[in-house]
Amino acid sequence: MHEPGGVWASVIDHIRAQGIEAMEIWHREDRLFMIIEASEDFPRPVGNGSLTSDNARWELLMDRFHKRLRDTAPGEKWSPLERIFDLAEHTRTRMP
Repeated sequence: MHEPGGVWASVIDHIRAQGIEAMEIWHREDRLFMIIEASEDFPRPVGNGSLTSDNARWELLMDRFHKRLRDTAPGEKWSPLERIFDLAEHTRTRMP
């Protein structure tokens, strides 16, 4: 359902309306990993309307594929990660 053209247009509009400028979702076995680039004012409020109701329907449909981590808060699907390494920050190899 996530192939180009598979996600409902109103869901794509809802994602962009929140201030998400780029998004990737990666899949491996029973895990999903999302990378987003967002505007400074993310998340922007998206009012009630077709964008919100269509997005809620999409989230309900996709919910069956989400396996929560043990420490996930109730109602939370996506949990933030802490980046611990970025190759771009390393210029030389140093031996201990």
